[in-house]
Amino acid sequence: MRDGDEIGELAALARWLRAERELEGTVQVVRGDIAATELGSGLDVISVAVGSGGVGVALAQSLSAWLRTRRADIKMTFTANGHTIEIDAQRVKDPASLITQVLSSADDTRN
Repeated sequence: MRDGDEIGELAALARWLRAERELEGTVQVVRGDIAATELGSGLDVISVAVGSGGVGVALAQSLSAWLRTRRADIKMTFTANGHTIEIDAQRVKDPASLITQVLSSADDTRN
């Protein structure tokens, strides 16, 4: 997120994803290392274990719905099996489709 509360937005996204029944047990928050000058670490990454059973589609749909609820200009980076894309929520008309494509291309590289 640009010009805003990045930690708050990551926490909100983590709560949103954890509330999705189809994603139950797949969402993890990965905290960054604490630097010597910091009091504690913030959220760095939200990790979602995507395998078979439609979890990727559920993730794409949930992220798309969450992005539509945001009023801020948000950028998200997705990495799956060595493929990384960045999504700018203000410029992508169909984030669910884009996320699904990334997950599909990552699956294709495993075969």
